[in-house]
Amino acid sequence: MKVCVIGLGYIGLPTAMMLASHGICVKAVDCNKKLVNKLKSGNLIFDEKGIKELFQTAVNNGIQFMTTYPSVDLYIIAVPTPYIEETKKIDVLYVQKAVEQVLDVCNDNTIIVVESTISPGTIDRDIRPIIEKSGKKIYIAHAPERIIPGNMVYELVHNSRTIGSDNKEVGEKIRNIYSSFCKGEIVLTDIKTAEMSKVVENTFRDINIAFANELAKICRKGGMDVNEIIRIANKHPRVNILQPGPGVGGHCISVDPWFLVGDFPEEAQLIHQARKVNSEMPQFVLSRIQSIMDDNEIKDLSRVGLYGLTYKEDVDDIRESPTLQLLNVIKNQNLPEPALFDPMIFTNIVSRQYHDFDKFLNDIDLVVVVVSHTHIKENIRKLDNKIVLDTRNITNKFYKL
Repeated sequence: MKVCVIGLGYIGLPTAMMLASHGICVKAVDCNKKLVNKLKSGNLIFDEKGIKELFQTAVNNGIQFMTTYPSVDLYIIAVPTPYIEETKKIDVLYVQKAVEQVLDVCNDNTIIVVESTISPGTIDRDIRPIIEKSGKKIYIAHAPERIIPGNMVYELVHNSRTIGSDNKEVGEKIRNIYSSFCKGEIVLTDIKTAEMSKVVENTFRDINIAFANELAKICRKGGMDVNEIIRIANKHPRVNILQPGPGVGGHCISVDPWFLVGDFPEEAQLIHQARKVNSEMPQFVLSRIQSIMDDNEIKDLSRVGLYGLTYKEDVDDIRESPTLQLLNVIKNQNLPEPALFDPMIFTNIVSRQYHDFDKFLNDIDLVVVVVSHTHIKENIRKLDNKIVLDTRNITNKFYKL
């Protein structure tokens, strides 16, 4: 069976390479010509453990990178699904466009699998009508991705998968494709259940993070050590409180819960409040920065340095990162721009971005650790003579949230 993977980002590209590496004939498509040309020339768009080896195996096995849509047996769509800011509903335009372009070239009995995370009912409401209008006999299914940047290769192989299909025979065909590399359990269910299950997974995590972040705010106001309280509470066998942090980033946890808020505004009260708590954390971090500045007679925010731009440690993914959210809060309040350093980011994203850690430290008085990269842990002694706000609790020596 020939497979086409559409959308060569953090999900689509590893999926395409994994399939090709396990004997599937894969054509990988993206509308970004510059990206496709880079892949054709043998250069990856991101780096992490095992990805270079996977890429080389996929290339050796004949994976093709292209900008035009081929005619194949099965298409896997892995394009972005943002939310609409005003309504909080899913913006399904990228998925719809991909489906329309597939329909221009595919034959009857083709299978389209949407891997992009979508809100429950999206396929029936927004995708199926496009297929029906085409007049072609096409099978549609949903197999939401379940991998995280930083551990993609391992999770692609070992995480369980869900396949939503309203046709059991089609579901089995899709399962056979994914089982070429997936060692985890592959669960078959209906489409709407698959849509909802993925959104629920990320919403669960968002709510739990919000609880930890709200505890941090309570403990700050009450003069208590939130990290010590969490440490003690977690000794209970049925308690597992997460660590508070500067906010929630990435394209999953910070986005997917909004789908439920947008579609079920009256019912999703707790979900909405959790999103509100986590979205307000960058402002809380700024308040802590200003308080520490006052305590240490630091007059200018330009003497503050933010360590970390990515949304999580040891990756180069900056989507929805708490640091970008914090910088936006600072900009909206017309405050001076702080310095920034991230060992994982080699191109300039903001104007005061440093690429030399020692120079970064030399030019600032207060370091705000926003991301707990391995790099900062290995260089922790360089912070000995600095004032530090440690939002990730990497050590007990510094100011905390």
